[in-house]
Amino acid sequence: MKGIIDRFEENWVVVEINGKTKDFDKTIFPKEATTGDVVKIEGNKVTVLADETKKLRKEVEDLMEELWED
Repeated sequence: MKGIIDRFEENWVVVEINGKTKDFDKTIFPKEATTGDVVKIEGNKVTVLADETKKLRKEVEDLMEELWED
């Protein structure tokens, strides 16, 4: 399954998956994982999807620029 890291809480990582959040044990995430990363979760293995994360961040940045333009 794929999701987006929403936040870190003590020993948990909260991931948004299809509009809902789910908690995962922090130990299964790579140390470099950060809020906003797109991740692929397969059992006890989590992979940061760098290309998808970059694309998502660009989309958010473009939306923010549109909102602040006048």
